[in-house]
Amino acid sequence: MIESLASVFRPGLLNGQVALVTGGGTGIGLGISELLAELGAHVVIASRKADNVERAVQGIVARGQSASAVTLDVRNADQVKQVVQDIAQRLGRIDVLVNNAAGNFYAPSATLSPNAWKSVVEIDLYGTFHCSQAVYPVMAGQGGGRIISTSMTLHYRGWPLMAHATAAKAGVDALTRTLAVEWAPERIRMNAIAPGPIPTEGVKKAFTPPAESGVPDLFAAAEEKMAEYARTGIPLGRWGTPRDIANMVAFLASPAGDWITGAIFVVDGGEWLSKGGRQGP
Repeated sequence: MIESLASVFRPGLLNGQVALVTGGGTGIGLGISELLAELGAHVVIASRKADNVERAVQGIVARGQSASAVTLDVRNADQVKQVVQDIAQRLGRIDVLVNNAAGNFYAPSATLSPNAWKSVVEIDLYGTFHCSQAVYPVMAGQGGGRIISTSMTLHYRGWPLMAHATAAKAGVDALTRTLAVEWAPERIRMNAIAPGPIPTEGVKKAFTPPAESGVPDLFAAAEEKMAEYARTGIPLGRWGTPRDIANMVAFLASPAGDWITGAIFVVDGGEWLSKGGRQGP
């Protein structure tokens, strides 16, 4: 998964730190896990799927870096608290939490089932709160920490068939700002990142609309059409990569972000600004 890009950050930037990354075994989460480990942190990679986290940890360890795996369902508040307690006891601290676990898919709002709504909101919003609340006493007790959550840009303009995900991510933005103010006295910095279109396998699967919906499928298009969309629909002229998001996580996790809290950083090559309210290319 790791991209052949030299890091812009100095070696050892996060030496001695512990980072917990939910949904960190694949896609954007894996890119984040790999970069934090590359910068010296011990990365605890969490996911519901043990195979994903074990494979990710094996890749990081094979490069001489430090990582461990935990199986975690962020919807389960009691399980989240226990896992966080276990990590703090085993490793002595948690310096960085990356709330990256998410569950998204297209579904018509008029026929969206209660369980489908609940599933996405519980993973994206409840999971972000459960994990943040669980690390709070650890970070407060050690004199501070950084919590970085993944949001999205679709709720800034509205996006058909994504009511559950856009509502959940809007909640993540609001939660980020609220906890940033509430927890600032404990020197806990709370920020979020809103990624743009990044064609990982998980994103392709989640953002493939039903054929009859009329919503453009950005990722199933022919390679030439995708390249054309990147040139014309994304002002910076290319699709995003997991490393683009990981770089922002690393910046916020570093001392460079010490006076930043309550911010939501859009990292999308300017894509959402170019839409003018339209959905799709």
